[in-house]
Amino acid sequence: MEITAADKNPLLEKPLIHFGRRVLERTAPGAAPAPYRLLQIAPMTQHIGAEVSGVDLSKPIDAVLAEELRQALLEWKVVFFRDQHDFDVDAHLALAAVWGEPEPNPFFPKGDTVGVSRLAKDATAIGQENIWHSDHSFMTAPALGSVLRSVEVPTAGGDTMWADMGAAYDNLSDEMKQRIEGLTAVHDWEPSWGTFMTPDQIAALRLSLPPVEHPVVVRHPRTGRKTLYVNEPFTTRIVGLPEDESRSLLHELGLQARIPELQVRFRWQPDSIAIWDNIAVQHYAINDYYPQRRVMERIAIAGVPLS
Repeated sequence: MEITAADKNPLLEKPLIHFGRRVLERTAPGAAPAPYRLLQIAPMTQHIGAEVSGVDLSKPIDAVLAEELRQALLEWKVVFFRDQHDFDVDAHLALAAVWGEPEPNPFFPKGDTVGVSRLAKDATAIGQENIWHSDHSFMTAPALGSVLRSVEVPTAGGDTMWADMGAAYDNLSDEMKQRIEGLTAVHDWEPSWGTFMTPDQIAALRLSLPPVEHPVVVRHPRTGRKTLYVNEPFTTRIVGLPEDESRSLLHELGLQARIPELQVRFRWQPDSIAIWDNIAVQHYAINDYYPQRRVMERIAIAGVPLS
């Protein structure tokens, strides 16, 4: 039977998220995977996410191990460790220090140790992180990464997902890449975090956290890889575009994180650790464990301005 124009599905004429083969490169063009002597790498997908074994992160981290940890994160964007039974706050701080200094989040509850945020969610405090986002993109120098450890996990649910935004950029059409080249976007915490604050609280915080601008496509500060850098809760508009065009473009770009082939999903267990590259990925904490309790501790790693 011949298919006429009237029979075609209009949703497939120019889909926002295309179907078919995708480009899924683990590293930037020309970068060779590094050898590992100390770490055992078990990929979870071919391009993002790996479980790492062969190391006890409660022990001191020497220069050789630190370099392999840094390389594994650059290569896989998010790495996972299980059965880290003796991993305490001091070990947490030492592990984060492999990449840099702690960066407190102004909106997270403060733990007992400076730089450590304790995220406890149960029947009375359900998480609000179930949206694709990049931590601290509303800052001039967004967090380079995060180290998250499980303290208490539900018996079912509470997984976290990450999406590779370098791969997201790679899979944009040539037309879209040309359209967004050189554009900048405004990032602002108020539309999300401000909903939980009074007008006086917002005005006070505005003094230290005004809206900032970042390129829509950034060069990763350590790999140089082109990476799509807009996210749903914090990117509010694209500079220089009419409001309707900006909103439509941000919607289309924001959808890219939702493509399953770009994602990896981690099932938390007691004594698990995840480390992610906050410039290379977005993440999503799945809010499906009510009324069970989920307690995590996180250290964000201070970053640098993006270009």
